[in-house]
Amino acid sequence: MRKRLALILATLAFSLALVPALAAPGSSDPVVNRQLAAVRAATAKYHDPAVAIADGYLPTEVCVASPDGGMGMHYVNPSRVNKLDPLRPDVLLYEPAPGGLRLVGVEYLQFALVQLPGSHDWTLWFDQNPPPDGSTFAPAPSLFGQRFNGPMAGHEPDMPWHYDLHVWLWKANPDGVFSTWNPNVHCPSSE
Repeated sequence: MRKRLALILATLAFSLALVPALAAPGSSDPVVNRQLAAVRAATAKYHDPAVAIADGYLPTEVCVASPDGGMGMHYVNPSRVNKLDPLRPDVLLYEPAPGGLRLVGVEYLQFALVQLPGSHDWTLWFDQNPPPDGSTFAPAPSLFGQRFNGPMAGHEPDMPWHYDLHVWLWKANPDGVFSTWNPNVHCPSSE
């Protein structure tokens, strides 16, 4: 009986070793999974939005959704934008829920520098229209082996063109952990 139990336990241990480490869906790289686990640990305190506000995150008024899914409410920490520190995300994403706001993900934000034709300087571009033909954007940054999305126009008049990366750490996303929209995130006006 002991030999049979030992064989069963050994088989179970071997099978579990073949399963990727528990991490956000969409990542099969063990290094990325460890990085995402570290971000989850660093952001766990922000399940309480009051802690986020105390740490410098500013809540926005709008819950962002599209036909492709939701992003939720953005809490932006202006002092973290452009820093690209994986353990200190620029934006926290919250979904309105019956008991209050629920932390669903994080977002990293990097302003996109552009070099205009005939210039050697790099500058921010605030116009909603793309820069003139012949302009060059600085390369997109990357984290977790993922290239940021963009460059894209700012979402508000005072926001320059930028790159961003969404990471759905706290609410599963069937489209993948790094997808821009999460079909499982809902805003009250989109239901």
